[in-house]
Amino acid sequence: MKVKKQHRKKKYLHKLNRKRLNRKQRNTGTVPSEIIKEAWDHKKSTYKNLTDMGLANDPNKIIKIPNFKQEKIKQAKVIVNKGEIENIDEETITTVPIKKEVAEKLEKVAKAPRERRFMLPKGQVEFLTYLLDKYGHDYKAMEKDRKNYYQETWKQLRAKIKTFMGIPKQYGEYLQARGLLDKEPDEEELKKQVKALVED
Repeated sequence: MKVKKQHRKKKYLHKLNRKRLNRKQRNTGTVPSEIIKEAWDHKKSTYKNLTDMGLANDPNKIIKIPNFKQEKIKQAKVIVNKGEIENIDEETITTVPIKKEVAEKLEKVAKAPRERRFMLPKGQVEFLTYLLDKYGHDYKAMEKDRKNYYQETWKQLRAKIKTFMGIPKQYGEYLQARGLLDKEPDEEELKKQVKALVED
């Protein structure tokens, strides 16, 4: 006797919008880079666009992991054909992308210096300013203070104060409040004055 297959009854889900789901699956996402957006050609595929710009669609294909067996086969072919394959490889490497300036612009943006946005939390700034006001730069006395709840060593406190002094905005506000800086200087001036005080 043949066993009958049990098929699960297919249900139509009213809450699912199939059109929106398919669009979401096909969507590759938006490109945040303005340089790529300007050079993008919507008539071409993603792969073609990226190769024209001198960028890699798949990094695994560009930077290949060397295969021992394939290398040995290449060497053997070179020996047999007396250097004919070497010339073919050189020709394939020397393909210049059409929009190579895009890759150059992206490199410049990547190498450009970025503004440091690191800031210490408010509670930590209050604790460090309290220590600086009370002890100046006597870190061994700071270590014995009652408010040193986490029992940080003088070296840890010194490192924290150095990072605090390395943030021009927060350290500048502290110096302004104590009257050690000019009133409302520019950002560049503030950075210079803070740097001079840190070096002293």
